[in-house]
Amino acid sequence: MTSISEQLSDALGIMVMGMGLVFIFLSILIIGIGIVAKLFPPSVEVPTLATVSSNATEHTVLDPKLVAAITSAIHQYRAK
Repeated sequence: MTSISEQLSDALGIMVMGMGLVFIFLSILIIGIGIVAKLFPPSVEVPTLATVSSNATEHTVLDPKLVAAITSAIHQYRAK
């Protein structure tokens, strides 16, 4: 049988090796994602906040039939 101190040192070594491997893997993954992001930039234009807010003011009017249908569906769901 080995002593508890030898077992603890083995466990510590395994823990450090495992955490080191995870750290290396995640570092390589982050670097790889950065390289891919630079090689293939996004081609879709992301709408800005000003564009979203101007579109939101145009569509604030809701169809009363749609509101009634949603209200009815919520009421039926809560009744169960």
